[in-house]
Amino acid sequence: MYTGLLHAHSGLRYLVILAGIVALLYALYGVVTRRDYDKPMRITATAFAGLLHLQVLLGFILLVSADRFGTHLIGHMGLMLAAAAAVQIPLSVFRRRAPEQRTFLPHLVTIVLAMLLIWLGIRTMGIGLFETRGF
Repeated sequence: MYTGLLHAHSGLRYLVILAGIVALLYALYGVVTRRDYDKPMRITATAFAGLLHLQVLLGFILLVSADRFGTHLIGHMGLMLAAAAAVQIPLSVFRRRAPEQRTFLPHLVTIVLAMLLIWLGIRTMGIGLFETRGF
């Protein structure tokens, strides 16, 4: 079970990164063109946040099912939780704002921050983007 979860967690990171890139590019496009906030931005940001939250959940399941706990996991977990929180903030705030008060910039900033935190979180594991290692 552990090996399957590890492969799922490792493979899901590529979908998370892809969703992050798509959301980042759409947010950048919205900021540069000064478009009105629209449904595709909400959908791409929600997809990125949802995949990232699923990744965090798989990480916790892996942590509980692991037979050992490396100290490098503390930094990894903290950075990934911060990334998940960052992408969730504009989604939660915009739910309560009037449509004319919503903009692309908060998404752009938090997605860039989340992508940086994800990259740092992967690096704390001592691996590259295309490598896999168990706990």
